[in-house]
Amino acid sequence: RHRGERHMKHTITALITAATLSACAQSPSAITPTSMGSAYSGVSCQKAATMRAEQSQRLAALSQAQSQAAAADAIGVFLFLVPMGSVTGGDKSGEIADAKGRIASLDARLATCAPQSN
Repeated sequence: RHRGERHMKHTITALITAATLSACAQSPSAITPTSMGSAYSGVSCQKAATMRAEQSQRLAALSQAQSQAAAADAIGVFLFLVPMGSVTGGDKSGEIADAKGRIASLDARLATCAPQSN
């Protein structure tokens, strides 16, 4: 009977650990973009270039916040078994996926634009 109880405790501990680690914020590079399809196909080339620059700045800021959340999660899990960055709202993975998707869609639009002459 003791052996069965020990096995159950180990199983529960493993499940709690797995659940805790899966709740941690991902690194920005591991986040896949949300598909936007041809959402910007009707936008002018100039507007697409402006929007692309804005989304790049947005992605940089979100990525920095996400990296900080991932670091806080690692420390929180190590010390308290709680992903602190994610718990405090630091996980920006949805917003990063959105920004990456918008950038990919804008890049596709910009690829159809004629090159600018200097």
